[in-house]
Amino acid sequence: MLHLNNTGAAVQHSEDHITLITPDAPLAAETHGGRAKCLQRLVRLDLPVPRTVALSFEAVHRIAAGEAPDMGDLVRGFGDEPLLCVRPSSEDPDWGGPGAVLNIGMNDASYVVLSDRIGKAAAAELYLRFVQAFAIHVARLDPDMFDDVSDDPIEGLGQALRAYEEETEEPFPQETSVQLLEVLRSMARAWEGTTARLLRQAKGAPVDAGLGLVVQEMAYGLGKGECGSGVMQLVNSTSGARQITGRYLSQSQGREALSQGADSLYLERDPRGPSLEELAPEAFAKLKDYLDIMRVKLRAEMQAEFTIENGEVFLLDGVRVSRNARSAVAISVALAEDGIITREEALMRVEPRGLNELLHRQIDPEAPRDALARGIPASPGAASGRIVFTANEAQAAEARGEACILVRRETSPEDIRGMHAAAAILTERGGMTSHAAVIGRGIGLPCVVGASEIRFQTKRRQLVFPDGRILKEGEIITIDGTNGEVLAGEAPMLEAARDESFQTLMNWADDIRDIAVRANADTPADAEVARNFRAQGIGLCRTEHMFFELDRLTPMREMIFANSSEDRAAALEVLLPMQRADFIDLFRIMQGQPVCIRLFDPPLHEFLPTDRTGMRELAEALDLPLSDVTRRVEALGEYNPMLGMRGVRLGITVPEIYDMQARAIFEATIAASHEGEPVVPEIMIPLVSACREVELVKARIDAVAVAVRAETGQDFTYRLGVMVETPRAALRADEIAPQVAFLSFGTNDLTQMTYGLSRDDAGRFMSAYVQQGVYPEDPFHTLDVEGVGELLSIAAERGRGAKKDLVLSICGEHGGSPESIAFCRAAGFDYVSCSPFRVPVARLAAAQLAVKDRIG
Repeated sequence: MLHLNNTGAAVQHSEDHITLITPDAPLAAETHGGRAKCLQRLVRLDLPVPRTVALSFEAVHRIAAGEAPDMGDLVRGFGDEPLLCVRPSSEDPDWGGPGAVLNIGMNDASYVVLSDRIGKAAAAELYLRFVQAFAIHVARLDPDMFDDVSDDPIEGLGQALRAYEEETEEPFPQETSVQLLEVLRSMARAWEGTTARLLRQAKGAPVDAGLGLVVQEMAYGLGKGECGSGVMQLVNSTSGARQITGRYLSQSQGREALSQGADSLYLERDPRGPSLEELAPEAFAKLKDYLDIMRVKLRAEMQAEFTIENGEVFLLDGVRVSRNARSAVAISVALAEDGIITREEALMRVEPRGLNELLHRQIDPEAPRDALARGIPASPGAASGRIVFTANEAQAAEARGEACILVRRETSPEDIRGMHAAAAILTERGGMTSHAAVIGRGIGLPCVVGASEIRFQTKRRQLVFPDGRILKEGEIITIDGTNGEVLAGEAPMLEAARDESFQTLMNWADDIRDIAVRANADTPADAEVARNFRAQGIGLCRTEHMFFELDRLTPMREMIFANSSEDRAAALEVLLPMQRADFIDLFRIMQGQPVCIRLFDPPLHEFLPTDRTGMRELAEALDLPLSDVTRRVEALGEYNPMLGMRGVRLGITVPEIYDMQARAIFEATIAASHEGEPVVPEIMIPLVSACREVELVKARIDAVAVAVRAETGQDFTYRLGVMVETPRAALRADEIAPQVAFLSFGTNDLTQMTYGLSRDDAGRFMSAYVQQGVYPEDPFHTLDVEGVGELLSIAAERGRGAKKDLVLSICGEHGGSPESIAFCRAAGFDYVSCSPFRVPVARLAAAQLAVKDRIG
């Protein structure tokens, strides 16, 4: 309950949680909400804030349940015949809340008083707006009831009051306490409604999140001198640049501006119309001073909601400036450089995943979106282009200079060239670690996968969308890989922004983080991106992607069809100089940084055609009977190729492949070391499950190294390691560790094998599983700490137990996830490796973890 003492000041009764906002009032964001706490900070800064009372979460909850506070006491605290407004005050402004209600207390009597003071038309305008707001938002009446209200405020007021009485069968309430109680009750119940609860939970609010309310004396912004209202801030919300922005409606021009469809007048001088700076230069200067004070004392860029009454400024509210990722970086860096916050605080104020907005083109958030369908947002960024259905068509479109969207049921390694040529990728199948998703993230290509609600009619060269629309090959769509949407037509874009503020923030992150970040890079182009993003080396180079170029595919197929070791070696001899050149390029680009090369991994059938036309062309190229080619293709087929003859199993049964790759690596090492920094390559054996596999491959690689040293007379160093992708390799890490220098965990396959889930097919049902609580998150998107994470911990403990200096890392797609990086730091890993465009995200996430450790 709110009582008055003998000075007229409000005194709080703690049991009712209704508090006058004073400098020393017991207020907290956790009990009264962020708006109430911010207003108290403004009061402490002695800024001109009208009298305000805060209702706590508990008080609002009681009002929603039907318990009314003493409204007489509450209203009397504001003096005789006050005009009030009520605004929501949730703990986090992003959680939203009901809209503000203004001019509470307007009634027939105050209309007469105000008519004498500011004129009958202006008073009628205030009363009319309140009647309409109360009817729609508090009484929950149909807005259509005011459609025929006159534009003349005096005539319209009478019509609105009559319409209200006819609809409710009672006159418009005249007592301020009654009006205020109904407003408070309406806002409280709206917050606790099912729809509002679901909406704020989607924004991250807890189920039991509370709402506070602030009741504030209205500063009219009406009078004989310069009067008006508006909002103002000192930075641009989109770019973060220093720029006075906002809106201002003067009393004399506000109605005219609104009638012409404008929502603001200009704050600064502008040839297009009057400005606040011209209309009220002293008030304008005061506002700038107030915002500067708020910036320094509240340690944030603030937006002020204000009114001006006869030239006098009143601050109604102060909130943090709304920010996207781009402006968040610029604002945080500027505050740190001005000494207002520390560099550590600047790092903590930027959401790591939000950096994707800076690294990729994005759809303009202000643009209309004609959404056709949704899928899994597998690779961030956005692009528009014409629909094509094959990799060859994508390459042809690129040659013509046309942007295209490559549409496939699912991609395979032979689509690589088309994926590089496309502006974006859309697939019917797949999940976060499917081929399209991994390659898309690696090359910075927007990608939506698992769009199963679209009917992919590839023979008809068309897509059928859920609403019945059909788009054919050549028509334009937009792919939003950031949120998984497929849009019709060409959407307006915002370009990537890796500006000076971004670079500064990244430098600060590097100064404080304590875990290294490498990149997964398969090509020189990938390596260039990784280097530009300051990756500390390459943590995974998938060599199989190098064999799908046209000039390499034929000798690769000749090797597959060879019947003897000598014939296989001869076919691979053609590929040797190409592989060597690939590795030389990578070593040159990385300039002495470590490069971890994974030896050949996929099953051989992926390099062979699957249709009769392709088999006939292969038979002609190899000068073989078609029947021989058909039999060979059929013989290489496997029921479950991802668990078949691939990885180290190929290296043992077809050792000539690994021999050739090892030789190419060592010869490239010698060549690149002559030109620049010494190179120490890391060679990684994939899909290991037994120590004996490592021993066999290691013996052959060591033999190739001896041969290359003897042939060239040059010495070099290399490190051999294992890619831990099978649960057995993790469990037997103590046996494997003494044989190698490092263990790198390939969490894509390790998750697949631990769960018994196909990473390419899980997208079909994963959303249902997450929604029903089977899994808390998609385990291919967020590392499963309880299951897969336990295998990592066991392997780390057993591996380091057998070899103290064993290097540990993670190179699956989880490597770029902030949650996974936290796990790896806690487990004592040396580095994480992720797609090149996720490197900045990982660098910032690692720095934030280090800052949190310092804080405590």
